[in-house]
Amino acid sequence: MAARAMFPLGSVLLPGMVLPLQVFEERYRALMRDCMTGDRRFGVTLIERGSEVGGGDIRAMVGTMAQIVQADEMPDGRWGVIAVGSHRIRVTEWLPDATYPQALVEAWPDVPSSDPDGSAVSYGARVAQLRRLLALAVELGADTDPMVELADDAEIGTFQIGVLSPIGALDRQRVLSAAGVDQRLVLLEELLDDQELMLRARLDDL
Repeated sequence: MAARAMFPLGSVLLPGMVLPLQVFEERYRALMRDCMTGDRRFGVTLIERGSEVGGGDIRAMVGTMAQIVQADEMPDGRWGVIAVGSHRIRVTEWLPDATYPQALVEAWPDVPSSDPDGSAVSYGARVAQLRRLLALAVELGADTDPMVELADDAEIGTFQIGVLSPIGALDRQRVLSAAGVDQRLVLLEELLDDQELMLRARLDDL
């Protein structure tokens, strides 16, 4: 367990997801300077209630460690940052905000699947379901690729489905917080079913 710089956001970062950031606020400029002299990592959690600006927010206890892959400090002190989610973390304690938010965190690996073969079959069904959903979105004018390539491994791929699905931040947080692959697959089936029903209803109204 270690103290980590934290970046609460109004959106959810999933493992494998790219996170572009424009850093304006002074406390997060300080966070970036410290990260760049360290291991170039910070934690990201969803702001469940409140604002990204000024503090006073309520923050999720499950998040993702972000690895900075590119960072440029501008002459006026702002930062342009690209980071990638590496792995899940669980917040054990939010520390008092000093220069910027910090928390004690620990890695939170997946609970192993109880039926790896069954999970592989279910994962294939969810990939097909996502592609149907994206095809419906294209019919409605979305600029997306229904034949997007996903990882063969269900642990990674279920997070990719969470990234690519047209779901909101709270549902994406549910995907992040599911205990393991088996639980994510069940949840994704429910979420994708709901989205497919909504898209088909919109098509019927055209």
